Amino acid sequence: MARVCQVTGKKPIVGNSVSHSNIKTKRRFLPNLQKKRLYFAEEDRWVTLKLSADALRTINKNGLATVIKGMRAEGIKI
Repeated sequence: MARVCQVTGKKPIVGNSVSHSNIKTKRRFLPNLQKKRLYFAEEDRWVTLKLSADALRTINKNGLATVIKGMRAEGIKI
């Protein structure tokens, strides 16, 4: 599975690794993804999502039901 957050859509970005002598080589910055199993009380079931740390904070703030409702509105199957 791709390294993409299912809620925020964060994915790896490309940048440069810069040495002490200022030589630049390409590198990837990976998102902080965690595989989390959350209880979705409205449907009385567990859902497993690949989330970034930022998405976990969003779920804590807005609630899982609101986040899943928004994901389904965008066409993501849960």
